[in-house]
This record gives sequence, C-alpha cells and structure tokens, in this order.
Amino acid sequence: MARVVETVNPDRAGLDLRGYLDRIEYSGPVAATVETLVAVVAGHTRHIPFENLDPLCGVPVEDLRAAALTAKLVDRRRGGYCYEHNTLLRYVLEELGFGVDALGGRVVWMNPTGLDGPPHAETHQALAVRVPGLVDPFLVDVGFGGQTLTAPIRLEAGPVQQTDLGAFRIRTHDRWGGGYLLETLLGNNWQPMYTFTDRPRPLIDLELGSWYVSTHPRSIFVNGLSAALIVDDARMNLHGGTLSVHRRDGQTERTRLASAAEVVEVLGERFGLDVSGLPAVTERIAAVLDS
Repeated sequence: MARVVETVNPDRAGLDLRGYLDRIEYSGPVAATVETLVAVVAGHTRHIPFENLDPLCGVPVEDLRAAALTAKLVDRRRGGYCYEHNTLLRYVLEELGFGVDALGGRVVWMNPTGLDGPPHAETHQALAVRVPGLVDPFLVDVGFGGQTLTAPIRLEAGPVQQTDLGAFRIRTHDRWGGGYLLETLLGNNWQPMYTFTDRPRPLIDLELGSWYVSTHPRSIFVNGLSAALIVDDARMNLHGGTLSVHRRDGQTERTRLASAAEVVEVLGERFGLDVSGLPAVTERIAAVLDS
C-alpha cells in the first residue's frame, strides 16, 4: 500500500499561530469545526482593520507569504486589504486543519456600471473553506472592507443567509466566465458586491492582483484612503476624511475630519493603527483630503 504523504504549503512558513490568535483575542478551542471557524472569523474582523495605507504611501504589497503577512498584520499590528487579510486567514485555517481554497473575485460594489458593463478586473480575493466531515464549503471573506462578511456563509446559491451584521445571499452569475454573485441587503434593496468562481487561485495570481491594485496609478488604493473595523454591534468605516459608524439597528453616525492630523489620530485611537513608520503618511492623507 502506498504511503500517504501530507503536503505542507511552503508559503505558510513563518506563520505565528499563537501570535495570530492573541492578535484576534481568541483563546477557545482550535479543532477544525464550524464553531471554531465562526469564532476565528468574528475575532479577525473585530481586531485586524481593513486599510490601504501602504499603497497610499507608495509601498507595494507584493509578498503574500505567511512570514511577511505575520510581520505586518500580527507583529506590527497593522491591517491590510483583501489579499493580505484572506491569505493570512487561509494559512491560519490550514494550520488548524481546515481545507481552504483561494478564490478570485470581480468587485461591482458601488460601481456605476455594476453588472451591466464590461467585466471588471479580478482584483478581489475570498476563501472557500471546507470543514472536515462536512460536504459543502463555506464562503469566508474577512477582507472586503466596510461591508465584509462577519461570519462564514454556505457557498450555496439561493437562500438568504443572516449574519450578526446583515443578510447576504449568493446567486448564480452566468456572465464574465460564469460563477456566483454575492449580494448584501441594505435597507430593502439587495446590492451586488462581487462576482466570483469556485476555481482555486494559486498564490502567484494573487500576488499579481495585489501588485496591480497597490501600484496602478488609477487604483482606488493608491488614490484614496479607506479603513474599516467591526466594533461591538457596528461597522466603523473611514473613507477619506469621513468617519461613519453603521449600527445594527440601522442608525448611522458620520463625522467629518477636518485635517490629516485628525485622520492620523482616528487611525490610531479608533482603529488601533500605528502609522508612524510609513513614508510621508500625513502628507499623503492631506493630499487625499484636498482632492
């Protein structure tokens, strides 16, 4: 009988699992169960902010291996965008015994052409996560920013799936190469977020997408400022100089920040981000506020 050899993802080298669990303040069971998956996703979205400060300051996001992501998101207590969040979570879940595939997505969220125009670039990453003993995978995405999934949902087209901060559904989508469309319910209207397929993407494709969105001169991550974090029962979003807190009961509070110094202060005090090591960060934020 042939011996089965377990293959370990070499890109996972350098992952600090204990450091990551401390970062998301999770001390519960780590068996590969649905309960663990739900708890880890909840902790991640509440402790590691979405933010694009590196691209804004001219620092490309090129290395998506575990050592680089651990150094940034865990050791330096920074955040990141979809490629960083979901790739780090992929390594963690693999280490815990889950099966994980990286998926590619095309964002249509708040895009004027939406689903009616030509295909958008594949510049988003999500995860298909398999729990041992269960047949159907879950869609996990901790890196979409302001409207990110705060819980896993079944990767199944059709039913409305409720999370602690909103309802979502997956529909089949037969344009742009087929696949699925993720939608979120805002008020009484379903809003499209992104299309995706269930075909796994290798790391090199993810690194190419990450390099593109972190360096292209027309990228929203190069030209704008975004940060997001789940806080208690609310979504806290920063876009440019506007800080919004969207609560579960439908109430929204908005604060306009008048200066780059105020934005830096909010990034530190509200999002827990130390931006002192970034080149010309105050100047770049000031340029965003003036544009």
